[in-house]
Amino acid sequence: MSDARLEIAERWFASRGWHAFEYQREVWRRYLAGESGLIHAATGTGKTLAAWLGPLLEHVTDRDTAAAPPLTVLWLTPLRALAADTTESLMLPLRDLAPHWTLESRTGDTTAAVRARQRKRLPTALVTTPESATLLLARDDAPSLFDHLDLVVVDEWHELMGTKRGVQVELALSRLRALRPTLRTWGLSATIGNLPQASDALLGVGMPGAVVEGEQPKQVVIDAIIPPVIERFPWAGHLGTQLVGEVVGAIEEANTAIVFTNTRSQTEIWYRAILEQRPDWSGIIALHHGSLEPATRAWVEEGLRNATLRCVVATSSLDLGVDFSPVDRVLQVGSPKGIARLLQRAGRSGHRPGQQSRVTCVPTQVLELVEIAAARDGVEGGHVEARLPVERPLDVLVQHVITAALGGGFRSEELLREVRSTRSYAGLRDDEWAWVLDFASRGGEALSAYPEYARLVERDGRYTVDDEVLARRHRMTIGTIVSDAQVTVQYMNGSRLGGVEESFAARLRPGDRFIFAGKPLEFLRVRDMTVWVKRAPSMQGAIPRWMGTRLPISDELAAALRARLDEAARGIFRGAEMQAVRPVLEIQARWSCIPREGQLLIEQVKSREGFHLFIFPFEGRLVHEGLAALFAWRLSQLVPISFSMSSNDYGFELLSAQPPPLADALEGGLLSPRSLVDHLPAALNASEMARRQFREIARVSGLVFPGLPRAGKTARQLQASSGLFFDVLQRYDPDNLLLAQAHREVLERQLERSRLGRTLERLSGAEVALTTPKRTPPLAFPLLVDRTRERVSSESWSDRVRRMQLVLEKAAG
Repeated sequence: MSDARLEIAERWFASRGWHAFEYQREVWRRYLAGESGLIHAATGTGKTLAAWLGPLLEHVTDRDTAAAPPLTVLWLTPLRALAADTTESLMLPLRDLAPHWTLESRTGDTTAAVRARQRKRLPTALVTTPESATLLLARDDAPSLFDHLDLVVVDEWHELMGTKRGVQVELALSRLRALRPTLRTWGLSATIGNLPQASDALLGVGMPGAVVEGEQPKQVVIDAIIPPVIERFPWAGHLGTQLVGEVVGAIEEANTAIVFTNTRSQTEIWYRAILEQRPDWSGIIALHHGSLEPATRAWVEEGLRNATLRCVVATSSLDLGVDFSPVDRVLQVGSPKGIARLLQRAGRSGHRPGQQSRVTCVPTQVLELVEIAAARDGVEGGHVEARLPVERPLDVLVQHVITAALGGGFRSEELLREVRSTRSYAGLRDDEWAWVLDFASRGGEALSAYPEYARLVERDGRYTVDDEVLARRHRMTIGTIVSDAQVTVQYMNGSRLGGVEESFAARLRPGDRFIFAGKPLEFLRVRDMTVWVKRAPSMQGAIPRWMGTRLPISDELAAALRARLDEAARGIFRGAEMQAVRPVLEIQARWSCIPREGQLLIEQVKSREGFHLFIFPFEGRLVHEGLAALFAWRLSQLVPISFSMSSNDYGFELLSAQPPPLADALEGGLLSPRSLVDHLPAALNASEMARRQFREIARVSGLVFPGLPRAGKTARQLQASSGLFFDVLQRYDPDNLLLAQAHREVLERQLERSRLGRTLERLSGAEVALTTPKRTPPLAFPLLVDRTRERVSSESWSDRVRRMQLVLEKAAG
């Protein structure tokens, strides 16, 4: 029977002039045999059809049935914007192989009418987000809702794993498997380095499942635009948009191009720069980022699909999922930051099986050329980053137990068994589970007197939620995404452009001009969480800045970067990028040294400002921020001394008014990983950092209610509310496990403690290459500039930096 069904798939492929890959056939065979698994294949090689045809073939004999089957397939996508595109892709084979099936999407953007219809009857296949899927589990009819569910597909699993949203998916899958024991699960992933862990997290610990590797890896070409002038003392972003002419030339070579940037602000800047170079492209060039109105983003995506747009400047909002077949050129502005990230973006071009993907990197500072060369080495060597799972986040678990209580109720021992079947909570202790139930039932020790925190009710061993107000609040706030509050930007005539952060809007005064959504705007007033604007006459004005995470370079890219520098130290400069940056590194070698593998470079420089220590582990900005604070604290334990600090992806600077006791510190264990757990919090204002981190935990666990949509609390109000809870719990319930979680998340997320520990293990066995340059060498110059940026001066910052640069250039000869 299975062979006959596979022949139907082959004929359907042939009818469209396609040929199935062997890995797709393997997935269909395994699905029809009742198996689950993870599909790992390059972007654009048919993962969607590999996962989708299995259930269609299983029910192909029912296609003459008049009535549509109940919910059979649940397809989870990480982005709401992808739901419509995924639905369109799934509809293609559905019309031929299962015309009696219904297919719909459900996200936060779904209309009330569609929601009402789905409340009465769900479609046969539903494309939705993790949040909307969890909302289904919170329905009072959840136990019967999934009676006929055969398959859950988790798209872009590499994007979810390693986040709280991924943990939310793990918990939802564990609940669905309990309700439907025969359920199959298939995940789709393009770029991930730890497949066994990814499979465990998706399928459940110890559960059988296959990892199916795509057999058609795409050829990826990675090249770079080389600046015509190489400045030997570069700093972060010093090139700005100087290479816009070369970027425009690359776009002209393509039919359709995507120019990726690393931040939303960069997207606005580069869109404007390209349009200034080619004003005739107005209307066929667009920008795309997460703060634009959904309707605008949808228009841009449609323009890419039908090739009516020549170029789109975008952030990671276009990294995932959507199939833009016309795109034949991708450019990456700035460091790619990671190997998997660069591969993902390269895959936006040549998005058809067998086609070549090409990504051209555009450095924003000269030293990024080394990163580009290192990233190419990583791609060629297959060194893709792992996505490390999140361990036992109790705020997500509190939310889940309330969801389960709303969805028909639960018994403690049964739900605990489900929870422990997940990768994230396999090690959950009995006392932690008891605490979660107590916290959800009465708010713990500190909040037991307040009825709004008594969410669970237990009767005869079964937990439910009785209060309708609390139930409604919970359903409104399901999810783990806690973003900085944004205010809507809207024309006086009513059309919306998107959103900017409150902090930016608060600085605006009537008449101020700024650029947003690629349009010049004049600020009129703020009212009801809306920034009211009108069109400004010229493209002059401030660019909004968003407080998103500044990504550090990944551990895999950092290792490849150190290997490239080791080659340079031995006089080997492979490739155009390294040849271009050679003059910079030769001065570095002449004035100080280029660190070899197994070396830690420390430069001691004396200037009019004081005594500088420049230390270069090459491990990424977050690790360096933690190391800077740790080393400063350890040095201060030997003599009373204070430091100014700066850090970047290559290293960090410690500046003091007196000579630091470096030799004694190195002898006494400056580089030692011992006592890191105690020393790191002591070196930082850990309590205040945890207090800020608690905002997310309070929101996810339900301590703080953000309010109704468009009438919610401001970010400042939410921070104040969560800060109050943090203070109350510290004083009256110091053993509250959410407090411990806040401290743990600060160390892991903001300082990458695990990676920092691994770095110290490496550095403790490294040879210290200690140099005393008379002037600031090229690797140290960006750190000096970054710290100078913070200083107040009557002269413009850029003029000051240029003067510093000219002095060094003159000395270099």
